[in-house]
Amino acid sequence: MITLYRVDDGQNMHRFYHLRVEQTLFGGWALIREWGRIGSRRGQTLEEWFDDAEPAEVALRKLEATKRRKGYGTAIGARSAPRSQGYHHES
Repeated sequence: MITLYRVDDGQNMHRFYHLRVEQTLFGGWALIREWGRIGSRRGQTLEEWFDDAEPAEVALRKLEATKRRKGYGTAIGARSAPRSQGYHHES
């Protein structure tokens, strides 16, 4: 799983974005995205389905690159999202 954050206190922006590829029950592959405000109980989820793992991984890398260009990164300040909220970088 890739977890990215974008925190800008000046704009009151505290976002997280999770990306992962998983095999489905039907033998296909899914790129699963979850995003929302850090600390929020409500977020959004979107699944994109693929026949093979490779195209799903390619789509994940492209989406990760897009998010990084928009200012998302893998680290956040301790005051922005305490670990008790459950939103922290996982390797």
